[in-house]
Amino acid sequence: MDEKIFGFILVLTRISTFFLLLPIFGWASVPVKIKVAVTVMMTVFFATITAVPAHLEPLSAMKVIILMSNEAVYGLSLGLVLTTMFSAVKISGRIVERQMGLNLAQIIDPLTSEQSKPLGSLLEMIFTIIFLAANGHHFFLLIISKSYQTFPIGTIPTIPILTAGITKAGSTMFIASLRLAAPIMAAFLLMSVILAVLARIVPEMNILFISLPIRVGLGLLMIIVMLPFISTFTAEFAEFAAEILPLR
Repeated sequence: MDEKIFGFILVLTRISTFFLLLPIFGWASVPVKIKVAVTVMMTVFFATITAVPAHLEPLSAMKVIILMSNEAVYGLSLGLVLTTMFSAVKISGRIVERQMGLNLAQIIDPLTSEQSKPLGSLLEMIFTIIFLAANGHHFFLLIISKSYQTFPIGTIPTIPILTAGITKAGSTMFIASLRLAAPIMAAFLLMSVILAVLARIVPEMNILFISLPIRVGLGLLMIIVMLPFISTFTAEFAEFAAEILPLR
C-alpha cells in the first residue's frame, strides 16, 4: 500500500472517530454532509503535515487492521473525555430541576434529538453559545494537532492511560456539576428551613401547596444567578481538558 494513502487512512480514522463523539460537532442537529465535509477537510490538512513513520513499513493486512484499530480507540477516547466533561452543565441543570419539582418534565432536545430535561437542555445551549463565542472550536482543533505532536501516526497511549483519563473525566464532570449547582442547592435548603419554621408557626397553612410555585420561582431566579458561573466554567473547561486528556 502506498505510504501517502495509508497515512491518509490512519489520519482519517483518528479524526473521524474523534468527531463522532465530539460535543457540538457530533450532535444529531449537525447535518451528515457537513460532518463528512469537515472530517475530510481536516483529514486532508493533517495528512499533509503528518508523516508516516518509517518503522511502519512493510505492512501486512493484520498490521493495517491493528494500526487502524489503535487510531480509532485513541480518537474515541479523546472524544469521550470531552463529551463527558461537556455534560457537566447539563447535569447541574438536572440537579436544579429535581429541587424545583420538575422531574417529570420532558422535551425533545433539538441538539441531540433525544428526550431530555428542559432546564438541562437550556443550560447546555447557553454553555454551547458561550463556548463557541470563546473560540472553543479552535480548542478542539488544537487537541487534534497536539495529539499528533505527542503520539504520531501508529502510536497511541497505553490502555491504562486512556482508561484513567476517561475515569477522571467522569469524576471531574460530577464535581463540576455539583460546584455549579451548589449555590442553588443552598438556596433551596434555606427555603426548606423557612417553610419548616412557617409550618410550625402556622399549622393551618398548606406548606406543600405553597412551596410548589415558590420552588419554581426560586429556581428560575437562581438560574439567572448561575449564568456567570457557567461563563467561568467555560475557561475552566480548557484547563480541565488539558490535565485529563491523554496528550502526554
